[in-house]
Amino acid sequence: MRFGIIANMERPDAVEVVDRLVKWAQKHEVTLCCDSNVRGKIDGDCPVMPRAELPEKSDVIISLGGDGTLLASARAVRNLGTPILGINLGSLGFLTQLTPINIEETLTAVLEKRHQIEKRMVAEVEIEQGPQIDHPYALNDVVVDRGSVSRIINLDIYANDYFICSYAADGLIVCTPTGSTAYSLAVGGPILNPLMNALTISPISAFSLTTRPIVFSGNDDLRVVVHSKHSNPVLTLDGQVDCRLPQESSFLVRKADHHINFIVFRKNSFYDILRRKLHWGRLPEGDSGMPAKYY
Repeated sequence: MRFGIIANMERPDAVEVVDRLVKWAQKHEVTLCCDSNVRGKIDGDCPVMPRAELPEKSDVIISLGGDGTLLASARAVRNLGTPILGINLGSLGFLTQLTPINIEETLTAVLEKRHQIEKRMVAEVEIEQGPQIDHPYALNDVVVDRGSVSRIINLDIYANDYFICSYAADGLIVCTPTGSTAYSLAVGGPILNPLMNALTISPISAFSLTTRPIVFSGNDDLRVVVHSKHSNPVLTLDGQVDCRLPQESSFLVRKADHHINFIVFRKNSFYDILRRKLHWGRLPEGDSGMPAKYY
């Protein structure tokens, strides 16, 4: 089996963890290759290649860092289907479910195929009016915002060419189920099980007391028409790439034809992570320090 490493080498523990991976690979006679940014930063000997080539020549991509590193790994994988194993070297790390504590045991379990594959939905973006993006896909979310001027923009929403509503807001988030616990959650969007077939739209600071996020079928084609009088709005995919749109512009968001494959283990369920990392459903504590009971 061939393992490729995409690592955020700015993380404090990155060098140590990559060195551990190199030793594990040597012990198990496994092929290991690193992203070019690792060159010269570790003690062990690990062949390197450009990130764009790594997924095609690997059976598994190991993403070392936070959620941003995993999103960058997903962009590198594109539509190749190479499974991604996320190892969290950051603080929250919602997408990267595992930690380096037992990384050798984790990799051995992958080697012995004692893992599961989760297929995560990907959103595809088609800009109808404006510049094109080379890799127009997002695992988490597609965000359009007001740009550099602090003035609200107007957004008209259509689903399958049916008019849905209009927003006056700072911007808008179209997110996948995987992205429902990211930026969308911060603006009041719903939490979705990451295996659902759905897209959500959540306005950012909408100028309304009645505006609510909306959940659409993942089979819907969503069109966003943007009207901005004072500046060029900015379209961002997964916080990784962005482009400036014309003041009058539109774009489509739909489910892509491919998935991103996550390597997961049964002991780390989505709901376990919600409770542990976001304190979801935690009851307030009583005077004893134990959760208060209400009857």
